[in-house]
Amino acid sequence: MGMIAIGDIHGCARTLERLLADLDIQPDDHLVFIGDYIDRGPDSKGVVDRLLELRKTTTCTFLRGNHEDLFLGYLDKDEYDIWAINGGIQTLESYRDESGAITIPEEHIQFMRDTEIVFETDEFVFVHAGMRPGLTVAENLENADPQVFMWERSHLKAAELPWEKTVVCGHTPVSEPVDRGNLLNIDTGCVFYTNASLGMLTAVRLPERTYVVTPFSG
Repeated sequence: MGMIAIGDIHGCARTLERLLADLDIQPDDHLVFIGDYIDRGPDSKGVVDRLLELRKTTTCTFLRGNHEDLFLGYLDKDEYDIWAINGGIQTLESYRDESGAITIPEEHIQFMRDTEIVFETDEFVFVHAGMRPGLTVAENLENADPQVFMWERSHLKAAELPWEKTVVCGHTPVSEPVDRGNLLNIDTGCVFYTNASLGMLTAVRLPERTYVVTPFSG
Protein backbone atom coordinates (compact mmCIF):
# COMPACT_ATOMS: atom_id res chain seq x y z
CA MET A 1 0.00 0.00 0.00
CA GLY A 2 1.29 3.44 -0.91
CA MET A 3 0.95 6.31 1.55
CA ILE A 4 0.66 9.95 0.51
CA ALA A 5 0.58 12.89 2.93
CA ILE A 6 -1.00 16.14 1.72
CA GLY A 7 -0.34 19.56 3.24
CA ASP A 8 -2.54 22.49 4.27
CA ILE A 9 -5.23 23.23 1.64
CA HIS A 10 -6.94 26.28 3.22
CA GLY A 11 -9.93 26.54 0.92
CA CYS A 12 -7.98 26.23 -2.34
CA ALA A 13 -10.35 23.81 -4.03
CA ARG A 14 -9.06 24.18 -7.59
CA THR A 15 -5.48 23.68 -6.46
CA LEU A 16 -6.51 20.55 -4.56
CA GLU A 17 -8.14 19.19 -7.70
CA ARG A 18 -4.98 19.78 -9.71
CA LEU A 19 -2.82 18.13 -7.05
CA LEU A 20 -5.03 15.05 -6.97
CA ALA A 21 -4.67 14.77 -10.75
CA ASP A 22 -0.89 15.26 -10.51
CA LEU A 23 -0.64 12.47 -7.92
CA ASP A 24 -2.06 9.77 -10.20
CA ILE A 25 -3.65 8.05 -7.20
CA GLN A 26 -3.69 4.26 -7.32
CA PRO A 27 -6.41 2.00 -5.85
CA ASP A 28 -4.22 0.89 -2.94
CA ASP A 29 -2.97 4.35 -1.98
CA HIS A 30 -3.74 5.74 1.48
CA LEU A 31 -4.05 9.53 1.61
CA VAL A 32 -3.28 11.28 4.89
CA PHE A 33 -4.43 14.90 4.95
CA ILE A 34 -2.51 17.01 7.46
CA GLY A 35 -5.41 19.37 8.26
CA ASP A 36 -6.42 23.00 7.67
CA TYR A 37 -8.89 22.28 4.89
CA ILE A 38 -10.73 25.55 5.47
CA ASP A 39 -10.25 29.30 6.06
CA ARG A 40 -8.50 32.09 4.16
CA GLY A 41 -8.87 30.57 0.68
CA PRO A 42 -11.65 31.10 -1.89
CA ASP A 43 -13.69 27.90 -1.57
CA SER A 44 -13.60 26.05 1.75
CA LYS A 45 -16.99 24.47 1.04
CA GLY A 46 -15.67 23.16 -2.27
CA VAL A 47 -12.67 21.59 -0.53
CA VAL A 48 -14.83 19.73 1.97
CA ASP A 49 -17.22 18.63 -0.80
CA ARG A 50 -14.25 17.19 -2.71
CA LEU A 51 -12.82 15.39 0.31
CA LEU A 52 -16.20 13.82 1.10
CA GLU A 53 -16.37 12.60 -2.48
CA LEU A 54 -12.78 11.35 -2.45
CA ARG A 55 -13.18 9.18 0.62
CA LYS A 56 -15.86 7.15 -1.16
CA THR A 57 -13.26 5.74 -3.56
CA THR A 58 -9.91 6.17 -1.79
CA THR A 59 -8.64 5.28 1.68
CA CYS A 60 -8.25 8.60 3.52
CA THR A 61 -7.26 9.79 6.96
CA PHE A 62 -8.23 13.37 7.81
CA LEU A 63 -6.30 15.04 10.63
CA ARG A 64 -7.62 18.02 12.55
CA GLY A 65 -5.81 21.28 11.98
CA ASN A 66 -6.03 24.32 14.22
CA HIS A 67 -8.48 25.87 11.74
CA GLU A 68 -10.90 22.96 12.04
CA ASP A 69 -10.53 23.34 15.80
CA LEU A 70 -11.38 27.04 15.52
CA PHE A 71 -14.42 26.15 13.38
CA LEU A 72 -15.65 23.73 16.05
CA GLY A 73 -15.04 26.37 18.72
CA TYR A 74 -17.31 28.69 16.74
CA LEU A 75 -20.02 26.05 16.46
CA ASP A 76 -19.87 24.69 19.99
CA LYS A 77 -18.77 27.67 22.06
CA ASP A 78 -19.76 30.66 19.92
CA GLU A 79 -16.08 31.65 19.63
CA TYR A 80 -16.54 33.76 16.53
CA ASP A 81 -13.94 36.51 16.83
CA ILE A 82 -10.81 34.34 17.00
CA TRP A 83 -12.04 32.24 14.07
CA ALA A 84 -13.08 35.27 12.02
CA ILE A 85 -9.65 36.92 12.15
CA ASN A 86 -8.04 33.62 11.13
CA GLY A 87 -10.02 33.23 7.91
CA GLY A 88 -13.40 32.13 9.19
CA ILE A 89 -15.19 34.92 7.35
CA GLN A 90 -14.02 33.52 4.02
CA THR A 91 -15.22 30.09 5.05
CA LEU A 92 -18.69 31.32 5.98
CA GLU A 93 -18.95 33.20 2.68
CA SER A 94 -18.24 29.98 0.78
CA TYR A 95 -21.41 28.53 2.35
CA ARG A 96 -23.62 31.45 1.29
CA ASP A 97 -26.32 30.34 -1.15
CA GLU A 98 -28.11 32.25 -3.90
CA SER A 99 -30.67 33.61 -1.44
CA GLY A 100 -27.91 35.07 0.70
CA ALA A 101 -28.30 32.60 3.55
CA ILE A 102 -25.31 30.82 5.06
CA THR A 103 -26.02 27.14 5.55
CA ILE A 104 -23.37 24.61 6.57
CA PRO A 105 -24.47 21.04 5.72
CA GLU A 106 -24.59 18.64 8.65
CA GLU A 107 -22.32 16.29 6.69
CA HIS A 108 -19.64 18.99 6.63
CA ILE A 109 -19.97 19.60 10.37
CA GLN A 110 -19.69 15.88 11.05
CA PHE A 111 -16.62 15.73 8.82
CA MET A 112 -14.94 18.30 11.08
CA ARG A 113 -15.94 16.44 14.23
CA ASP A 114 -14.60 13.16 12.86
CA THR A 115 -11.12 14.50 12.09
CA GLU A 116 -8.32 12.76 13.99
CA ILE A 117 -5.69 14.42 16.17
CA VAL A 118 -2.85 12.00 15.39
CA PHE A 119 -2.25 9.07 13.06
CA GLU A 120 0.60 6.62 13.65
CA THR A 121 2.22 3.88 11.56
CA ASP A 122 5.30 1.75 12.17
CA GLU A 123 7.58 4.40 10.62
CA PHE A 124 5.67 7.67 10.79
CA VAL A 125 3.52 9.82 13.04
CA PHE A 126 1.23 12.35 11.36
CA VAL A 127 0.01 15.44 13.22
CA HIS A 128 -1.09 18.83 12.00
CA ALA A 129 1.49 21.11 13.59
CA GLY A 130 4.17 19.06 15.30
CA MET A 131 5.28 17.70 18.67
CA ARG A 132 7.27 18.94 21.63
CA PRO A 133 10.92 18.86 20.61
CA GLY A 134 12.22 17.89 24.06
CA LEU A 135 10.21 14.66 24.24
CA THR A 136 10.37 11.43 22.30
CA VAL A 137 7.44 10.49 20.09
CA ALA A 138 6.32 7.95 22.68
CA GLU A 139 6.45 10.59 25.42
CA ASN A 140 4.54 13.05 23.25
CA LEU A 141 1.83 10.48 22.64
CA GLU A 142 1.73 9.39 26.28
CA ASN A 143 1.26 13.01 27.35
CA ALA A 144 -0.97 13.74 24.37
CA ASP A 145 -2.08 17.35 24.25
CA PRO A 146 -4.27 18.07 21.21
CA GLN A 147 -3.40 21.77 21.38
CA VAL A 148 0.30 20.93 21.01
CA PHE A 149 -0.40 18.69 18.03
CA MET A 150 -2.49 21.43 16.40
CA TRP A 151 -0.38 24.52 17.21
CA GLU A 152 3.26 23.59 17.99
CA ARG A 153 6.09 25.32 16.08
CA SER A 154 9.16 25.14 18.32
CA HIS A 155 10.36 21.83 16.85
CA LEU A 156 11.22 23.65 13.61
CA LYS A 157 13.99 25.57 15.40
CA ALA A 158 15.33 22.67 17.48
CA ALA A 159 18.90 21.62 16.68
CA GLU A 160 18.11 17.97 17.40
CA LEU A 161 14.90 16.02 17.85
CA PRO A 162 14.79 12.85 20.00
CA TRP A 163 12.05 11.35 17.87
CA GLU A 164 12.25 7.62 17.19
CA LYS A 165 9.82 7.94 14.28
CA THR A 166 9.51 10.52 11.52
CA VAL A 167 6.91 13.18 12.35
CA VAL A 168 5.02 14.44 9.30
CA CYS A 169 3.30 17.78 9.80
CA GLY A 170 2.25 21.09 8.26
CA HIS A 171 0.87 24.25 9.93
CA THR A 172 3.96 26.45 9.48
CA PRO A 173 4.37 27.65 5.87
CA VAL A 174 7.82 27.05 4.38
CA SER A 175 9.21 27.90 0.96
CA GLU A 176 10.02 24.25 0.27
CA PRO A 177 9.31 21.03 2.18
CA VAL A 178 11.42 20.53 5.29
CA ASP A 179 13.05 17.09 5.22
CA ARG A 180 15.28 16.60 8.25
CA GLY A 181 15.36 12.85 8.71
CA ASN A 182 12.79 12.49 11.48
CA LEU A 183 10.86 15.66 10.57
CA LEU A 184 8.86 16.42 7.45
CA ASN A 185 6.94 19.70 7.12
CA ILE A 186 4.87 19.80 3.94
CA ASP A 187 2.98 23.09 4.37
CA THR A 188 4.26 25.21 1.47
CA GLY A 189 1.69 27.96 2.03
CA CYS A 190 -0.72 27.28 -0.82
CA VAL A 191 -3.11 30.06 0.19
CA PHE A 192 -0.31 32.62 0.55
CA TYR A 193 0.19 32.80 -3.21
CA THR A 194 0.93 36.53 -3.14
CA ASN A 195 4.19 35.67 -1.39
CA ALA A 196 6.70 34.78 -4.10
CA SER A 197 8.27 32.04 -1.98
CA LEU A 198 4.99 30.31 -1.09
CA GLY A 199 1.76 29.52 -2.96
CA MET A 200 2.25 25.77 -3.43
CA LEU A 201 0.25 22.72 -2.32
CA THR A 202 2.60 19.86 -1.51
CA ALA A 203 2.19 16.11 -1.15
CA VAL A 204 4.83 13.54 -0.26
CA ARG A 205 4.74 9.87 -1.16
CA LEU A 206 6.04 7.66 1.66
CA PRO A 207 8.30 5.98 2.49
CA GLU A 208 10.08 7.07 -0.70
CA ARG A 209 9.90 10.78 0.22
CA THR A 210 9.13 11.82 -3.31
CA TYR A 211 7.31 15.13 -3.57
CA VAL A 212 4.56 16.47 -5.79
CA VAL A 213 4.25 20.26 -5.64
CA THR A 214 1.33 22.02 -7.34
CA PRO A 215 1.15 25.83 -7.67
CA PHE A 216 -1.89 27.76 -6.50
CA SER A 217 -4.68 27.97 -9.04
CA GLY A 218 -7.61 28.96 -6.86
